[in-house]
Amino acid sequence: MFEFYDVEQNTDAWLQLRAGKLTSSNLGKVMANYGKAFGDPAKKLAVQIAIEQITGKPQESGYSNDHMDRGHEQEPIARMKYEDEMFCSVTNGGFFGSDFIGCSPDGLVNDNGVIEIKSVIASVHFANIMRGGVDPAYKWQCAGNVKFTSRDWIDFISYSAEFPEDKQLYIYRLYAENLSAEFEQIDIRIAEFNELVETTKHKILNSNYLILNAEQKAA
Repeated sequence: MFEFYDVEQNTDAWLQLRAGKLTSSNLGKVMANYGKAFGDPAKKLAVQIAIEQITGKPQESGYSNDHMDRGHEQEPIARMKYEDEMFCSVTNGGFFGSDFIGCSPDGLVNDNGVIEIKSVIASVHFANIMRGGVDPAYKWQCAGNVKFTSRDWIDFISYSAEFPEDKQLYIYRLYAENLSAEFEQIDIRIAEFNELVETTKHKILNSNYLILNAEQKAA
């Protein structure tokens, strides 16, 4: 069962809520190679989550780069444009969490929708428009957000300030009723990933970290 927390993203409280959980923003790492062994990104994520569960402290930091900074600065603008375009009000996405899973949609729409905003450069925005659908890089994040919030739909929003004023938003809606296959795959993969995290925790807690080199042993 998922509980909703009305917190602001990127705050200390938000980071603490995410600690020890697989979040939808990282779901793509877990879903990669579905049906096969986990890759290195998923294995590294399992170590991070295992340590967070052991210590109770988030391993994520305040690290940012130009791409992230652009997203933080432009997201409110994209949200306002979306509200004007769709004639709706968007409220805080907060954090939805269970014992092991969590997600932070960029906003809630009425009682049945969520949004995920990506502020991108012009070439990426153009690719999104030409491709149609959701950017493959965010497919699993969007599917996870609509599944974990138990909402009816999610709007994937691509925003580029570099485009002409009336072309800056690209919106594509995914409906939960059309994602049953993806939801089933997510459930299967999460169960497998949870086992990986538990195995990783066991190794961390039960390994012998006192390793003597040959000279120390001889002494």
